[in-house]
Amino acid sequence: MGYVGWIGTHEGIRDSPKHKTAESELVRELQSLGAVLYCKTSVPHTLMSGESNNNIMGYVWNPKNRNLSAGGSSGGEGALIGGRGSPLGFGTDIGGSVRIPAGFNGLFGLRPSAGRISYEGMANSMDGQNTILSVVGPIATTARSLTFITKSLLSTEPWLHDPLVTEIPWRDDHAKAMQTLCHDGKLAFGVLEHDGVCDTHPPIKRAMSIISRALTSLGHETLPWTPSPSHKSLVETGGRAWMYDGGADVHAAFALSGEPPVPQIASVYGDKPFTEYPASYISETNRMKRALQKEYLDYWNSTASKTSTGRPVDAFIMPVAPFAAAFPQSYHYVGYTSVINVLDYTAVVIPITLCDAKQDARTGDYQPKDGLNRRMAEVYDAGVYDRAHVAVQIVLRRFQEEKACVLAEYIEKALRKDQQGGGSTGESVKL
Repeated sequence: MGYVGWIGTHEGIRDSPKHKTAESELVRELQSLGAVLYCKTSVPHTLMSGESNNNIMGYVWNPKNRNLSAGGSSGGEGALIGGRGSPLGFGTDIGGSVRIPAGFNGLFGLRPSAGRISYEGMANSMDGQNTILSVVGPIATTARSLTFITKSLLSTEPWLHDPLVTEIPWRDDHAKAMQTLCHDGKLAFGVLEHDGVCDTHPPIKRAMSIISRALTSLGHETLPWTPSPSHKSLVETGGRAWMYDGGADVHAAFALSGEPPVPQIASVYGDKPFTEYPASYISETNRMKRALQKEYLDYWNSTASKTSTGRPVDAFIMPVAPFAAAFPQSYHYVGYTSVINVLDYTAVVIPITLCDAKQDARTGDYQPKDGLNRRMAEVYDAGVYDRAHVAVQIVLRRFQEEKACVLAEYIEKALRKDQQGGGSTGESVKL
């Protein structure tokens, strides 16, 4: 968790009988499968940041471009795997903390729906806050690795050991159905290039164009994704859950050692606790979230009338973040990932290309519409970003992990074929 006060303790509790004896269910499953666990990687204390920074390890820089962040909260994991220090690892994701490090480091990352992979025994901030559940997901160098580890974990029947895991074994029929549509049928994809709140940097726009053209060239269909409700309303509603306890939990952990919150966390929780919200506020938030989820579901179903397949879109594509990676203290908007946590959809991150100083130069006529977009524009420098990784995320309905893994493998192969000169997207794609 990155807290100084947790060193030599079990979750901050000294002389706990669980210290050096208790382990999470996921680790038990991994060891039963023969996994070799050899290190833990750095996170931002609290886990509530898209950059990884704490008072123990310091800032986690991107191994590909040391001007940029490795992401967060699983930034150390992203840096380790991105630097090929490990083939695969895990992070937790309550607002993007698996997908952001995957995207920033040119990796594949899976955000499953809550209850698919066990979270039992893992440490977390604000444990007991159930409006938006944190999930655990794999980060890896290949899409096939995501399939392999997810299928392997489900073979251990985690629902027998974790009361919050839904009993859904790996479904080969779901995977095969998606494979058939990929290779012998036709898929329809929604494309969300802008969420209506925060503009994206030129490399992100280019990556979205690359994947859209690649899918079209393979015979699939793309159409604009213009959902109702707005992503703005979903992001704002989800953000309420992070503040229920007024920062009491995270500040209690800081108080164990007297350490100050790093700037990325102080900007969210301040330097001391604030007023907690009443139960009626929590209930109201839960009702708001449920209503928004229902409205989004209805919109998704309505797209059946817009596709040539006669089905609602099979998935939609959107950015992982406004930028290819963040400059320190520049992650002012996490809405591109946190919206998926509110909806609890399955999402998989796929690396698409690299930033290119020439192709991604910003034209002089760009005018940001507000303060947030002005701050985002100020941290873009095509020369500094040159050769940084660029990724997108593919979003599917809840509990569609099998289909997400198949799609990721299919798209990875298509992009590699294009890189080798066999495709028609007209881009040099390097993964």
